[in-house]
Amino acid sequence: MSDREQIDGNDADRRSGAAVQSVDRALLVLEILAAQGSAGITEIADELGVHKSTVSRLVGVLEKRGFVEQLSDRGKYRLGFTVVRLAGATVAGQDLSKASQARCDALAEEVGETVNLAILEGDRAINIVEAAGAAGVSLRTWVGQASPAHATSSGKMLISELSAQELRERLGAKLEKYTDNTITTYPALERNLAQAREQGWIVAVEELETGLHALAAPVRDHTSKIVGALTISGPAYRMPAARFDDLAARAVDVGAEISARLGYLPRLSRR
Repeated sequence: MSDREQIDGNDADRRSGAAVQSVDRALLVLEILAAQGSAGITEIADELGVHKSTVSRLVGVLEKRGFVEQLSDRGKYRLGFTVVRLAGATVAGQDLSKASQARCDALAEEVGETVNLAILEGDRAINIVEAAGAAGVSLRTWVGQASPAHATSSGKMLISELSAQELRERLGAKLEKYTDNTITTYPALERNLAQAREQGWIVAVEELETGLHALAAPVRDHTSKIVGALTISGPAYRMPAARFDDLAARAVDVGAEISARLGYLPRLSRR
């Protein structure tokens, strides 16, 4: 081997070693955020024992890929949607997907609108199943997408049985506003969730996006816990309030069918 080849080989080894070290540090950043919930650049640098500029570069790359996101009000970072999306691919998520995909497909064909099934992760509803209706061409997929729980029908159904204290602990002090219809106060949210518990389904009328309507019904496991939310969504002009009752009845029925496949047995009323 020539001296030139030896030097090139050594350079390649150094670059490879530096790349591995960067990957290792990036994974450690994710572990720190998972353990602490959120952290700033200085906190992460102290944990890793490296300069803040190094952490800033790592976090910048992770943020671009959606693995972390910045909390604008505090300048700290937390795990992002990509991590949650990957978490949705766990065995539990796959089991729920298998139990619901066919029923979601059938419901979407029946009602002509998009049908999703979502699970709760932190303060977000994550869609793990999607079935597109025939009424219109879907411009994007919602699978793997994370949406704020307080501003979506699926999210509100998933948090509908939490106590007032649990709601605040999960959602935080501030409920972010997305449209003029977004619920941004806890008293209003609690009233809305009480209605969901009473009627067995819930709607979101242009609460996340202007022009988007959605409604959700619960999916329960063998312990009767809500583990998923079955949603029907569509544009406001195609899914007006006049359709809500009929669509909700179908969502509740299909949600109950999926729940039965998960081992849920509704309590029989005593006469």
